[in-house]
Amino acid sequence: MNAGQLLADDPFWLVVIKVVGIFAFLVVMTLFMINWERKVVARMQQRPGPNRVGPNGWLQSLADGLKLAFKEDIRPVLADKWVFFLAPVISCIPAFVAFSVIPLGGKVSIFGEETVLQLVDLPVGVLVVLACSSLGVYGIVLSGWASGSPYPLLGALRSAAQVISYEIAMGLSIVAVVMSSHSLSTADIVGSQSGTIAWGALPAWNAILLPVSFVIYVISMVGETNRAPFDLPEAESELVGGFHTEYSSLKFALFFLAEYVNMVTVSALATTLFLGGWQFPFVGPDHVLNSNGWLGLIWFVIKTLGFLFLFIWLRGTLPRLRYDQFMRLGWKFLVPIALFWFVAVAFTRYFNLEREADRLSTGVLLAVFGVVLAVIVLVAFLLPDQREQRDPNAVPVTGGGYPVPPLDLQVPKSPPRRQVPVAQLPSSDGSARPPSSDGDRTTAPAPASVSAKEAGDGDV
Repeated sequence: MNAGQLLADDPFWLVVIKVVGIFAFLVVMTLFMINWERKVVARMQQRPGPNRVGPNGWLQSLADGLKLAFKEDIRPVLADKWVFFLAPVISCIPAFVAFSVIPLGGKVSIFGEETVLQLVDLPVGVLVVLACSSLGVYGIVLSGWASGSPYPLLGALRSAAQVISYEIAMGLSIVAVVMSSHSLSTADIVGSQSGTIAWGALPAWNAILLPVSFVIYVISMVGETNRAPFDLPEAESELVGGFHTEYSSLKFALFFLAEYVNMVTVSALATTLFLGGWQFPFVGPDHVLNSNGWLGLIWFVIKTLGFLFLFIWLRGTLPRLRYDQFMRLGWKFLVPIALFWFVAVAFTRYFNLEREADRLSTGVLLAVFGVVLAVIVLVAFLLPDQREQRDPNAVPVTGGGYPVPPLDLQVPKSPPRRQVPVAQLPSSDGSARPPSSDGDRTTAPAPASVSAKEAGDGDV
């Protein structure tokens, strides 16, 4: 039986065990990732990192979680009570649901019941993951709106624009994988990547067969999870803390949990779509390394940890981008390249099918030539226009129209002070009084006398 038939025969108690197991796996991965990230970044920066709580500091994230549970829960006066409470829950739940369609391993036996290490195998499993990742942004937007503060609202709007921008490129990159695998089921996509190519020198992974889709997906998954260098919604130097500025205690912990669970989910989906899932490379599905489902779980976790290490590596290496650079990368580079690659893969597959069926004709060749010409024209329209010629003698201005001082600006020296001759003031006896000894200063005149009316209290 295939994976779908085995999952359909799962009893209720086995489904409950799988649900609890996936929840525990994601929570443990979150605790591990927080501590691992701090240790790896500390290693990159030549400092010890967490080393106090537990053996070698590995229980530090657990201690931080317990500390957050006992923190004071503060709600701003201007916050919307129910939306402020539901926003972190809405952000956290889809992150867990998306993991339900990820195949973690092959066939296993749990308490005598044969099954596969997957909760459910849907015919549209890839779309479920994309839909859940889209729903997570609702929690971020609602948290920024319900906080009653401008900085969380700005962070929420940034996050909404960010997810929309990079989800388009991610979806277009996945379409090429779906065309190559002929299925939207995650289990079928994993099965289509078994075996080798290039006379056994390379595994038949989609990361090798579809390298452009793989690169676009990796960049898009970093942008969609709001991780550095794309962490614009929570830029500390601009927005204090972003959309979760006003949150504390367990509500803040839910946002933290949702972020890391999303990282694990997109990394697991990348493993499923591009690295053969739980299958060991260079061997067939009947090999002992793939026939044992529990060994497949180990291969899956190792591949997923590779993508998670990439998140940490990027955070410790690259600075944060400006928002205009971030949007330009998504709309002007990733989306056009993904669209062009999708069209190229579609016509390549069509051309191969026609060649195998021996149905190539003059009309087909003309159609292919017309499509290639249309793509060239489209790329020509997408290219930026030639920069306008600028006058080298013109005064440079900023984006707001204010003049920019030149870099070689030299402030001229102040001219010497001009000595002004001081006039001789008459003395009290009418004779001319000589100027004071300092030459350029005069003695202060005596104060004028005050009349009786001015010295009075104003009574007339």
